[in-house]
Amino acid sequence: MSTFNVDLLRESPDAGPVTMINLIKYRTHSMDGDGTGREAYARYTKPVQKLVEERGGRVLWAGPVAEAALYEGGDVDWDWAILVYYPSRAAFIDMVESKEFLEANEHRRNGVEKHVIMAARTLLLEDLPEQ
Repeated sequence: MSTFNVDLLRESPDAGPVTMINLIKYRTHSMDGDGTGREAYARYTKPVQKLVEERGGRVLWAGPVAEAALYEGGDVDWDWAILVYYPSRAAFIDMVESKEFLEANEHRRNGVEKHVIMAARTLLLEDLPEQ
């Protein structure tokens, strides 16, 4: 079973491309006792990157979160941020509901203290860079 709010994504009137904005805070130690939270998350990303690409998506950017340049309330305690492009919300939903994703997702759940994914309408001002 997926823990994602796929019903909300399905109800979106926007059928175009979507960029998922991920904010991640790792656990100090993985819940399954197999290394750090970062290591558990790495075990998740390897199979999931393939699933993303099979659905026409790709990681646009990923990197560690440093200082908060502007803080006007809210949560700024994050370790990592990732921007992932999908051709549609339907492609994302198809991925998170797949058996392969649900198996890999256990590593994500073991490794993260908190994880927010926000769907953002993708406005392509230029073509995506070639791989």
